[in-house]
Amino acid sequence: MIVHDSPRPRRRASRLAKVAMVGVFAGLSAGLATGPALGAQQAPSIPHEKYTLPNGLEVILHVDRSVPIIAVENFYKVGSGDEKPGRTGFAHLFEHVMFMGSQNVPVGKFDEWLEAAGASNNGSTNFDRTNYYETGPSNALPLMLWLDADRMGWLLPTMDQQKLDLQRDVVKNERRQSYDNVPYGRAFETILPVMFPSNHPYSWPVIGSMADLSAAALEDVKDFFRQYYAPNNATITIAGDFNPDSVKAQVSKYFGSIPRSAQPVVRPTVPTVRIAKDTVLMMEDRVQLPRVYYAWHGVKAFAPDDAALDALTDIIAGGKSSRLYRTLVYEKQIAQDVSMGNSSQKLDGLIMLTSTAKPGVHPRELDVEIAKTLRDIATSGVTDRELTRVKNGMRASMLDRLSSVLGKATQLSYYNYFTGNPDYMAQDLARYERLTSADIQRVAQQYVLQPKIVLTVVPEGKKELALTSASGGNE
Repeated sequence: MIVHDSPRPRRRASRLAKVAMVGVFAGLSAGLATGPALGAQQAPSIPHEKYTLPNGLEVILHVDRSVPIIAVENFYKVGSGDEKPGRTGFAHLFEHVMFMGSQNVPVGKFDEWLEAAGASNNGSTNFDRTNYYETGPSNALPLMLWLDADRMGWLLPTMDQQKLDLQRDVVKNERRQSYDNVPYGRAFETILPVMFPSNHPYSWPVIGSMADLSAAALEDVKDFFRQYYAPNNATITIAGDFNPDSVKAQVSKYFGSIPRSAQPVVRPTVPTVRIAKDTVLMMEDRVQLPRVYYAWHGVKAFAPDDAALDALTDIIAGGKSSRLYRTLVYEKQIAQDVSMGNSSQKLDGLIMLTSTAKPGVHPRELDVEIAKTLRDIATSGVTDRELTRVKNGMRASMLDRLSSVLGKATQLSYYNYFTGNPDYMAQDLARYERLTSADIQRVAQQYVLQPKIVLTVVPEGKKELALTSASGGNE
């Protein structure tokens, strides 16, 4: 299972690299650096039908008969952002529990039966949602729907302490592998409680704490299921080669009898959070090279400045053509790497820049160049060439997400949750195509010249390599 313990920065450049690598849009990527904006292309659209069952389950259908493949995504509107202090990690833990069998599906058979039909499945959790998906030959669709319905409606009768303990240990190991025993692995969860107050649900990582995972009781987990895993808190999206009338009948047959939750889900509300002054942190870790992290508050997903912040972070350090990558890695050769991204979520956003120093280089040298680049953009804006690169990259990235039926199902669910319109991609892309250099300059002044968190992760016993202050653009 995948844990998206965001807000990790979105990596536009990585997606571009993938596009170029698979060759799907080779001609497009060839023109990214110097070519014009590709505004003449049709904005992508995903034809669909959306309806709601009497029990509140949203259903989204998209027919694509290009290949006999089906993708089913079950999208539950619950993530770690719905957790409470002392109960962290529940959303992700429950993602694991959902693969442990249900009333009519013995343990291990969920995967076995799907694999026998040539299908595969997985799930992921982030701050705002948990999703489960299957993809495979179109004749496996009835099996996918029946399996998903059985665990949505009849998971609790078979839920017991042994299953919980088993998955609790799996999640703890996942935490050790992804956080505790990984170089720089604890940096993100070191920044979060400084960025957000302790009662803010983004102040802890999606994976949760070891203490809270250990304390999770069977009844806690059952309560979590009763509250959030009801049809009136879920969306099922089906994309691929199918007959809509037949699928509607199957969805009604398998999901229609699952009762809605009697207790409506109340989404958390939080006040706007800001960083009052620069906060400089240091952490020793089992690493070879010092790495610096800069973090600022951003905006919620699809807020007015969201697209401009995506563009700004791309231009600063969103890939090998970005300003800082050219300066720090290619020209001055003082950094191993540098990256930056804007991650916008339901409740708040996070802008993060990271850079690892070359051997023998003090992070102060990186800090000076980073501060200079931020000031330059805030003072002078960006070039037409840089802005064109971002717009072309965003279009290529969006097209890439539509290259599979699973990608389409994921996009439909995502837009449905965040905007209420599953087919929002054209409007999403339009946000980027409207951007001007003045927009980028304005958000540079408004966000990344503001107070921030600066964390230096240094090798154990090398505290002298930490930044003790940071210009970071606001000297």
